[in-house]
Amino acid sequence: MPYRDGRRPGGPQRIPGRLMCAYYDAGGEGIAYHDADEINKGSGTLNPVDGSYLHSFRIDEGVDTSYVKFRDSIDDNEFNLVMPEKDMLYVGWTVPGEWICYTVSIEKSGVYTVELMYTCKEGGRISLEADDGKAVAFEVDSTYDTADPIDWRQWHHWNKALLGEIDLPRGLHVLTLRTLEKGNMNYAYLEFKKKT
Repeated sequence: MPYRDGRRPGGPQRIPGRLMCAYYDAGGEGIAYHDADEINKGSGTLNPVDGSYLHSFRIDEGVDTSYVKFRDSIDDNEFNLVMPEKDMLYVGWTVPGEWICYTVSIEKSGVYTVELMYTCKEGGRISLEADDGKAVAFEVDSTYDTADPIDWRQWHHWNKALLGEIDLPRGLHVLTLRTLEKGNMNYAYLEFKKKT
């Protein structure tokens, strides 16, 4: 995967396949994304500026990015529903009204199932739309677990869930991921599979 070798992928992400949420389009605020503030709360804030790729990933952009940490039982904890991959980049600190764009190359027109690798303390709602078309909304279940005694780790209980289906056109398109309700979710990737 691209986050392992230190390079951002070139060109559009491919569908069917895994759309990595941290690899959103270039262009900045109002074009490639809208974020509630201009500070990246992960890179350079939570993750100290030390010159490393993971700590400085897209540090000067408003989208809040971080990565999966396998130390001190942060992301490799017993409360995960699905174990995440070490060092996997993700978008976090999401709030309603924020959106992110992804240029994608869709192999075939048709209906695709959508899975999300995520964490979500309170539950929430997101949507996907292609080329500013009809948005499809999805409910995101909470990953909160009362058995976890560490409050901040409620944002680090990973799960992979089937959200639903979306009809996508063949070719090069822009998908927009929007946070609609509640927020405070972490998005690692969306996985698209063509229905037969």
